[in-house]
Amino acid sequence: MMLSRDELAEPLEILPPVEFAFSYGSGVFPQPADRAMQEKPMIDYILGVSSPADWHTKNIDKNPHHYSSWLAKFGGNWVSGVAEKVGVGVHFNPFVPWKDKKIKYGVIGMDNLKSDITTWKTLYISGRLQKPISVLVDKHDVEVLNVNNLKAALYAALLLAPPEFTEEELYMNICSLSYLGDIRMFFAEDKQKVQKIVRGSTERFRGLYRASVLDAEKAGLLSTPPSFGVDPQAKLYQNVSMSEVATLVGGLPKAVLARLAAQTGVSAEGQRSDISMAVAQSKVGHQQLVRRAIGRIVRRSSIRQSVSGFFAAGGFNAVHYVIQKSSKAWRSWMR
Repeated sequence: MMLSRDELAEPLEILPPVEFAFSYGSGVFPQPADRAMQEKPMIDYILGVSSPADWHTKNIDKNPHHYSSWLAKFGGNWVSGVAEKVGVGVHFNPFVPWKDKKIKYGVIGMDNLKSDITTWKTLYISGRLQKPISVLVDKHDVEVLNVNNLKAALYAALLLAPPEFTEEELYMNICSLSYLGDIRMFFAEDKQKVQKIVRGSTERFRGLYRASVLDAEKAGLLSTPPSFGVDPQAKLYQNVSMSEVATLVGGLPKAVLARLAAQTGVSAEGQRSDISMAVAQSKVGHQQLVRRAIGRIVRRSSIRQSVSGFFAAGGFNAVHYVIQKSSKAWRSWMR
């Protein structure tokens, strides 16, 4: 049964105040039943704070059991430093008991959070915000800032799509962006999982992307049938001419454009139009270039965050995390 917004917000009451918070994942939005998966999923949170070091210092005083024992001894500055220098700026406290459930919350500075939304520097938080979430606190109008992130996600998904595709395939492309090149793909982050996410939240994906899709249609970038928004198998068509491809590439965030510039031999300091046209004209093909550019961002972030997470969790939690991921992989292979 899906938890209400008030129920999802309850764990925040035992934590220091935050500037922004959202919950996400299968613990919030149940996916189609999987007979092989009997355990209750953790409820995942991302918390945006003004100063991670200060926030962790206060939280260690209030909830020292949320941290690995050795990490808590070093204090908030150390916790924040590990997240910043080893990971991608997010420190996670997993397996925190809450009533009859377990929660996992990640803490990130608001400056880093906003930067990732606008640039896709790590595609770590921005990737999560491209999927259905439940916003619990928003003191910085992050939802407004996220509108361009959603538009960029649509453009990237279109660049990875063929000329003809279904509504469901479009959302799967969007959902897959933050998995491209992710080392966790080894642990069952596969097409079936992405499909389950989309099928369990089709209406929510429609709510997120309907405006951007209709705007793209008005701009002549794609066409939708009357059944769009009703039938997940409705066929959409896009114009893949050089001009349209260049327009889509030009709408991608700064970090992706920089990697595309490196691949095509164009100066990263040049005009967006120069990079866009170089990609559109490339003999390699825009799909491969875009997939590679996003994949490298995700792979780097995934490796850094995995090392940071293992390092921060320590002891039992680290072993528990590996066992849990390995178990998911085994179930995926046995299907």
